Amino acid sequence: MDNAERKIGYEYKNKELLRRALTHSSYANESHTRDNERLEFLGDSVLSIIVSDYIFNRVKDVDEGDLTKFRATLVCEQSLAEIAEKINLNELVFLGKGEERTGGRKRPSVISDAFEAVLASIYLDAGFEKARSWLLDLMQDRIEKVLKGEYYSDYKTTLQEIVQRDGRSSVSYRTIAEEGKEHNKLFTVQVIINGEPKNTATGHSKKIAEQAAAKAAIADIKNNEKKKI
Repeated sequence: MDNAERKIGYEYKNKELLRRALTHSSYANESHTRDNERLEFLGDSVLSIIVSDYIFNRVKDVDEGDLTKFRATLVCEQSLAEIAEKINLNELVFLGKGEERTGGRKRPSVISDAFEAVLASIYLDAGFEKARSWLLDLMQDRIEKVLKGEYYSDYKTTLQEIVQRDGRSSVSYRTIAEEGKEHNKLFTVQVIINGEPKNTATGHSKKIAEQAAAKAAIADIKNNEKKKI
């Protein structure tokens, strides 16, 4: 674990948290130990609040829709996998033999999930402020580039890339409900993948609702992929 701590840049009081954060479900199944999925769940929330708080205070003149796009760009799977490269996280993850053979160390979903789990483990080991400083040290450059428009991605773009990768090609959105007064409407949107209705979500604009529906669809696809392992 000493080598892992050096690469990650944090010395743990409870090293078992780090071991668990690096344990993919494929390895856990083979070794009859605990995997990192619960930590990933927590890390996703810790990541969201840190990034949301930072960009909320960093840029004062943008609306909710743009803040949502900035955050989506920063916390998407590909973004986290690329940030994780800074600490060579792919080299540290414990993978099962099958996952190792099929290229798990190069799979963005595996590495991004491990990154969220590591963030959660630091949060549990040392508290929110330490987790925040660790994350922002790694993400600072990328955040500034995103805010300057040098990166642009979002859940809708990510979903389109996923369905094209899987041999499907059609993603569309339809508004299935509008509620509320004109100045405070709530839209419900459904994402359609290859003609099949999928997830629905709500938002105070169609764009925000579409982003949320795409995010939910991506989460379902990731969960289904995990079940196949």
